[in-house]
Amino acid sequence: MSGAAYQPSMLDLAADGPSIGPLAGLRRHPLSRGAWVDHLPGWVHGSDGVLDALLDEVPWRAERRTMYDTDVDVPRLLCWYDADRPLPHPVLTAARAALTRHYAPELGEPFVTAGMCLYRDGRDSVSWHGDTRGRSAHTDTLVAIVSFGSPRPLLLRPRGGGAPSLRFPLGHGDLVVMGGSCQRTWEHAVPKTTRPVGPRVSVQFRPTGVS
Repeated sequence: MSGAAYQPSMLDLAADGPSIGPLAGLRRHPLSRGAWVDHLPGWVHGSDGVLDALLDEVPWRAERRTMYDTDVDVPRLLCWYDADRPLPHPVLTAARAALTRHYAPELGEPFVTAGMCLYRDGRDSVSWHGDTRGRSAHTDTLVAIVSFGSPRPLLLRPRGGGAPSLRFPLGHGDLVVMGGSCQRTWEHAVPKTTRPVGPRVSVQFRPTGVS
């Protein structure tokens, strides 16, 4: 794998193996037009052990997409876990269940799928977008992201452009949840960086019909 060597966090040690913490420390950031973002740093304890397992055991694949009539490489590796496919680490199963319980009053349905992205180094990225394929194009929903590995900034801005309004340096077991109208009225991105950074895996939990 190219890029800088991964530097584990000295604050991310878990003698009994990886585990999730309580969700009581979530901080909500209200946004405009009915959108909001919840943030909890270090939710997964021992997240470096989870990262090692995901790097080794997930069947990562490269994709190509058409942009401006040209096929280009997607600048990250991907893997998708639908409802019937077991997740590759037990802490992810526990995380999905805990998120479903916590957000049941707002979401009204379980988190079901798990999309995964591997940012191998600073050259991998995702451009400005909202998750608006499926029901999220017209209905409020939630997308929960747990990040493992070297922190990379998740930027958010109102849809239509402008300077980023929020910046979360996600990694080492951090959790961010985008809710309300966030996927329709705001955009998010992980930009490229010239700094030497190690790998980061983003795990996105979604309800059925949201992608």
